[in-house]
Amino acid sequence: MKIRSITYFCNPQYPLEEKILREAGDFLSKAKAAYETAGYEVQTVRVATVPFPNMLGEKHIDELPNYAAQFTHVMKQNGVVYAALGPALPELPHSYQVVPDAIAASDGVFFSGVMADAQTIHMAQVKACAEIIVKSAPLDPNGFANLNFTALANVGPNAPFFPGAYHNTDVPAFGIAVECADMAVDAFEGRQTIDDGRQWLVDEMTKHGQAITKIAKDLHVDFKGIDFSLAPFPDDSHSLGKAVENMGVPKIGLHGSLAAAAILTDAIERADFPHIGFNGFMQPILEDSILAKRAAEGVLTVKDALLYSAVCGTGLDTVPLAGDVTTEELTPLLLDICALALRLNKPLTARLMPIPGKKAGDATTFDFAFFANGRVMALDSSPLHGALNDNSSFTLNAKLPRQ
Repeated sequence: MKIRSITYFCNPQYPLEEKILREAGDFLSKAKAAYETAGYEVQTVRVATVPFPNMLGEKHIDELPNYAAQFTHVMKQNGVVYAALGPALPELPHSYQVVPDAIAASDGVFFSGVMADAQTIHMAQVKACAEIIVKSAPLDPNGFANLNFTALANVGPNAPFFPGAYHNTDVPAFGIAVECADMAVDAFEGRQTIDDGRQWLVDEMTKHGQAITKIAKDLHVDFKGIDFSLAPFPDDSHSLGKAVENMGVPKIGLHGSLAAAAILTDAIERADFPHIGFNGFMQPILEDSILAKRAAEGVLTVKDALLYSAVCGTGLDTVPLAGDVTTEELTPLLLDICALALRLNKPLTARLMPIPGKKAGDATTFDFAFFANGRVMALDSSPLHGALNDNSSFTLNAKLPRQ
C-alpha cells in the first residue's frame, strides 16, 4: 500500500494569490515528510481548488487558459506537480467551452464538469462534457489530454482523487488518496471463503486508515478523510482485475465479476477510518494491467464497466475509445452514468479517452508509467432522439429503501 496523493484544498482566488500556493507547498512538504517518516511512500502531492467558475466569475471566465498557465508555473515553483481547478458548473454554461483551451495551455492541471448533482441531470451539460472530450482528444496524438478531464455525476467536494477533486470553502483542508489494489490481491490469494478474505482486507484498511488519521491530526489543517478506493498500478501484483480473479472469477468481465466488485467495495465501507470521496472498487482500464488485458481480449467491455459502476464507487475511468467518436455517441453513455449516480445516490465519474486515428480493436501505444497498453474498446452507442435528446434538465430521485 502507498499513498497515491496528499491533496490540499484551497481557494487561490482570482487574480491568483501566489501566497496561497506557497502555503500549500509548505504544508504539502511537511505532510509528505510526516507520512514518509511513518513508513508510507507518498507518490504525489496535489492542490485542488474551488470550482474555477466561482473563482473567475462570469466576467473573467475566458481568462481560464491564461489563469491555468500561470497556475502551472506558480504551483511547480512551490513543489506541486498536479492541480485540479475544479468543475465547470451548469449555472455558468460558458465555463464548459473554455476547458479544452485551458487543458492545452497548462501542464499538470486537471478539470472536470458537472453533469448531474444530487437530484438533477443537466442534459445540456451532459452534452457539453461530451463535447469537451471530443475537442480535447486531438490536443495530443495519443488522446492523452483527456487524462486531465472527467465528467461528474453527484460528486461532492473534497474527494482527493483527480481529476474530480474540488473544494467548496475558503478554509484550507486536505485529504488522502491511497494506492492499495495490492491489498485486495493479497486478501484473496489462496483463501477459501469470502469472509476470511474480506475480514483480512477490512482489518488492513482499518489499521492503515487509523495510522494515517493519527498523523493527519498532528498537521493542524482540517483533515477531510481518506479515499481507500482500491487504486491500481499497471502490474499484475497491483491489479484490481487480479484481485477479482483471485476471488474465483476466471477472467474479469465474466459473470461473477459484479459480485466481486461489490464485495471489495463492501469491505471498504466496513473498515473503520474517516471516509471521503469514492471509497469503492476502482476500474481504470488503462491503469490496470489485467483490466487492460481483458479489455484487449474483448472479455471486458464498456457495458461491463458501466454495470460494475452500480456497485463500485468511481464509474468509468481511462477508457480508450475510437478517435472518431462523436459528441452525440458519447452523450448516451454519460447519461447512463448520471442515471446510476442519482438513482443509487452515489458519486460517479467518466474519464473517456478517444485516441486520434485509432478504431476499436487497435492497440494503444501510450508511453506513460501509470498506463498499461491494451486495445481501443468498442462503444455500442448511437445518437439520442426524442425526449432524451432535449436540452432540458430533469430530476431523478434516489431509490428509497424498501419499507
